[in-house]
Amino acid sequence: MTSEERSRKDKLELNKLQKLLRRNMGKAIADFNMIEDGDKVMCCLSGGKDSYTMLDILLNLQKHAPIKFDLIAVNLDQKQPGFPEEVLPNYLKSLGVEFYVIERDTYSIVQDKVPEGKTTCALCSRLRRGILYDFAAEHKVTKIALGHHREDILETLFLNMFYGGKMKAMPPKLRSDDGRNIVIRPLAYCREKDIERYSRLREFPIIPCNLCGSQEDLQRQNIKMMLQAWDKQSPGRLENMFRALQNVVPSHLADTQLYDFNRLESGEPSDRFDRLDVVNL
Repeated sequence: MTSEERSRKDKLELNKLQKLLRRNMGKAIADFNMIEDGDKVMCCLSGGKDSYTMLDILLNLQKHAPIKFDLIAVNLDQKQPGFPEEVLPNYLKSLGVEFYVIERDTYSIVQDKVPEGKTTCALCSRLRRGILYDFAAEHKVTKIALGHHREDILETLFLNMFYGGKMKAMPPKLRSDDGRNIVIRPLAYCREKDIERYSRLREFPIIPCNLCGSQEDLQRQNIKMMLQAWDKQSPGRLENMFRALQNVVPSHLADTQLYDFNRLESGEPSDRFDRLDVVNL
């Protein structure tokens, strides 16, 4: 294959992926009412493939959406050693998008507080979340957009089941614990492998995470490998698993706080209360 033929093939694949990601993101936004007319959406950029793709597709949707909303890009510079400070500003300037870089030395805090050999993600995430939430409130942001995709949601489900004893994942939309912000995940319906391929074709200037993402013994990495193996061995399994998150039957689980088993009477179908109980909780 000549370089010209490869270039043409890559362009066709890029267009196909963009349409797929835009369709999936648009559906997620509509299903969960993520973005409304007049919203100010803060895209949190880490420099990874997911957040780059999220911003790229949101900018595309902004041009064609029937509603008007503003976008700002925000990066938290955590002062990791060797962090290329110029990469994101240069990229965002080339797009002409409004952006902010918040400088906070959370790296030193994490290194000081977390014992050697232990994973840093929990503390790092908590610090990062607080800083971004404060920034959003100060700048009158109405929605905080995070770049979590379908596999991130499924990984979180299994992490909570295996290690936390909870059936809990990442919701596509939620109000933050402090009550000040609405967090959205526009990539909730998007597959990681589509995002990864799109990111390569778009040649985003990826910045690797040397603080937490490189920790090979991370529990999330083990879950990720498990899901990747399932996806390879049994195509369609991940799609079914994600559909299950949207098709919950409380009466067939065992949570007495979610479903009132005491209301059951002999001969009465147990699932007639399912949706009612969910709404009333």
